[in-house]
Amino acid sequence: MIAEVIINTNAISLNKNLDYIVPKKLEESVKIGNRVFVPLRNKKEEGYIINLKETSSFATKEIIKIEDTILTEEDINFAKLMARRYFCNISECIKLMLPPGSTSKNLDARIKEKTEKVVYLNEENANSKVKLTKRQEEILKFLAKNNSINILELEKALKTTRKTLLNLEEIGFIKIVDERIIRNPFQGRTVKKDKPLELTEEQKAAFNKIKDSKYKEFLIYGITGSRENRGIFAINRRNNKKR
Repeated sequence: MIAEVIINTNAISLNKNLDYIVPKKLEESVKIGNRVFVPLRNKKEEGYIINLKETSSFATKEIIKIEDTILTEEDINFAKLMARRYFCNISECIKLMLPPGSTSKNLDARIKEKTEKVVYLNEENANSKVKLTKRQEEILKFLAKNNSINILELEKALKTTRKTLLNLEEIGFIKIVDERIIRNPFQGRTVKKDKPLELTEEQKAAFNKIKDSKYKEFLIYGITGSRENRGIFAINRRNNKKR
């Protein structure tokens, strides 16, 4: 298996996918979004897996270590879109998605992603020859109705033990997996919606010219963030052609 890695750097020359071999011992845990360490120019560099594939004619070195899975595949795809839109490095866009404290150069000081153990029903791989206890059957019936549940909540709800759950996992009736906890930063907070801003007379004139024009691309001249003129001095209309 081959991982396409983008190096965590602002260097334009490294804003490209580098292929690395995924060691056999890491194949089961590797996925898009992993933050990894890879060898580059006789150094160990940090990067992010942005794609996985079966073969590559360029991969000669192996991934050294998977650090964490702080991003999802959706995050990576969004970072690629941002990089194309704003002409910047993918790694710069990825940094914007990372929580505070997770990008520190001091690895010991980094804030690690929080995970929880979640229990899923897994009857497809179950060993049907094993005779289940009454308690084990209760657990399976509960999971059939609830799909998945935090392992601590399951233990509390059914007054069962971790050993019982691990036994069910061993014979294939359930899966216990570590899942990332996605927090809502606005939970418990009241956020007032912004009111629509009123356009100045210059802005209204510019907007109307753009709206009524047959062209699709415009170049607006002005000082970004200027309080006096709101950033609009004049409009230069140009044909919708690629540069």
